[in-house]
Amino acid sequence: MVYPWLRLPGFRDVDSIDNREPAAIEGLARTLGPLLERWFSPEVRGLARIPEGAALYVGNHSGGFVTPDTWILGLKILRARGIQDVPYGLGHQVVMEAPGVNQVLTRLGGLEAKAENAHRVFEAGGKVLVYPGGDLDAFRPSRDRNRIVFGPRRGYVRLALREGVPIVPVVTAGAHDGWRVLSDGRALARRFGTHRFLRTDVLPVTLSLPWGVSVGAPPYLPWPTQILIEVLEPVRFERSGAEAAADDAYVEACHRRVHGPMEATLVRLAHERHRRRRDRWRARFDRVLSALAG
Repeated sequence: MVYPWLRLPGFRDVDSIDNREPAAIEGLARTLGPLLERWFSPEVRGLARIPEGAALYVGNHSGGFVTPDTWILGLKILRARGIQDVPYGLGHQVVMEAPGVNQVLTRLGGLEAKAENAHRVFEAGGKVLVYPGGDLDAFRPSRDRNRIVFGPRRGYVRLALREGVPIVPVVTAGAHDGWRVLSDGRALARRFGTHRFLRTDVLPVTLSLPWGVSVGAPPYLPWPTQILIEVLEPVRFERSGAEAAADDAYVEACHRRVHGPMEATLVRLAHERHRRRRDRWRARFDRVLSALAG
């Protein structure tokens, strides 16, 4: 445990897959779904590509702790595919053990990010969602919002190879536009040694509602922005098992098979969002001109 003295009554084991409550997930979908639809006008494509059985969803991480794309993806999968394809989420230990957050996320299928926990889900035929970039991706500067920042992290590939499961890439555009990340604050993080007590390598400086400019990225109210999500074709590897997972060159080649198409898709979705915004503004301008002319 990170801070066992902070545990509130009802604290749940962050390593147990039995905490997940389908009724809680469905109830949240009924409550949160209409708000997400209205605020983000989301479109999720490619859900038919999701394979049956155990699989590892791999996504780009956006929006800091708010991460609206996670909620939207889970909602759309639930509606289109059913609870069996809604993933368990592997989360940072500090987040999973946070007072109050623990009691909510564990009921929804949140687990501490450990290979052992993923193994339990796969063994039961379930699916797991990971964001390999973690804090590096979730708090990347807004100027890099159309890039996928995994850094040197390849644990997701090793996990898929050891477990012999396909990777299902999931790409999101727009979820990082609900705020502005002015800097990821890596220098600040090194100076204050945040990795020692928070296990994070960033200390972002952000602009968001209602805080304005802040350090540390507290939860915020995202600006309305359209979110596009696309599920890509599953990636299956020729080799699997412990030997494949220990082969650094092979792991890197597998990473490129996942990361390259994901970043190309993100660029394409970002261009589509830009084109739509431009067309909307043109339509509004034309309506104004028509009203003035009339």
